[in-house]
Amino acid sequence: MQHRAKILFILIGCLPISLSIAAGVGAYQILPWRIPQILLFREEGFAVLTYVRFPRVVLSAVVGAMLAISGATLQGIFRNPLADPGLIGVTAGAGLGATLWIVLIGSGVLGVWGLPFAAFACGMLVTIGVWKIAASQGSVSTVTLLLAGIALNSFAGAGIGIMTFLADDEQLRSLTFWLLGGFGGATWPVVFITLPIAVIGMFVLLRLAAALNAMSLGESEAYHLGVSTESLKRWAIFGVALIVGAAVSAAGGIGFVGLVVPHLIRLIGGADHRYVLPGSAVGGAILLVLADLLARTVVVPAELPVGIVTALIGGPFFLWLLLRFKREVFL
Repeated sequence: MQHRAKILFILIGCLPISLSIAAGVGAYQILPWRIPQILLFREEGFAVLTYVRFPRVVLSAVVGAMLAISGATLQGIFRNPLADPGLIGVTAGAGLGATLWIVLIGSGVLGVWGLPFAAFACGMLVTIGVWKIAASQGSVSTVTLLLAGIALNSFAGAGIGIMTFLADDEQLRSLTFWLLGGFGGATWPVVFITLPIAVIGMFVLLRLAAALNAMSLGESEAYHLGVSTESLKRWAIFGVALIVGAAVSAAGGIGFVGLVVPHLIRLIGGADHRYVLPGSAVGGAILLVLADLLARTVVVPAELPVGIVTALIGGPFFLWLLLRFKREVFL
């Protein structure tokens, strides 16, 4: 426990450092240790920090935390090291909602709020559909839930493909950049809407840590230990759908964070979910802040979509996981 607490303290200490570095580095360079002085005395660079950099780094940290804790929760529920937030359909559903809005409605309706609202609403609807399909006589099988998620993911992917085919050049460009994910449109209003959802969803998931530890023994064993497994699955899927829907609606499709970070946390500190869930949240925040920093500085003056950076990190890691666990997969 002391070792895990030490790791959490180190991660928490690294978070403000990564935020300061990300806020200072960019086309307009600001030394990180000068940020407090600039904010206090409103010196040159104040507007860049408060209106451009801070909303972006805060939103990237919040989205990273939401995606990582969601992945850790789903890996505990499914008892599968390859589980990630896309399994229950919310990511593909949000992508479908966004493509429908871009192609069929356009950005003029509801201004900047239309696209995030459509993505969030469609993501939640697809997740509800997955749950309803998997439910039978008051219970939900994790295997059926997984298969239902795969089926509706495929359906949502087909819808995205149809909308991509129908889109004109301008719509196609907007669609492509949104699906690849990024924080170019980060503003304080987006942060202030996303943050309360993140707090509520992560509070729900953190309260499930002890039950997820029991779930790792098996669903029937957890039930005999006094865990209400149906309630656990219901609250876990609700919390994951809520925060992943908010994350995708705010930043687009950013993959692999929910897969990579929980495994890194387990590798350095063990599998206790009382440590894995908060550790994943902090680690996901750090990873996505640094990934966004890399995305906007590596090809200056252009900007890479953050989803490309996380895919370059997560792809090799996913292959390593597959090679490591292939014996368990085949057995």
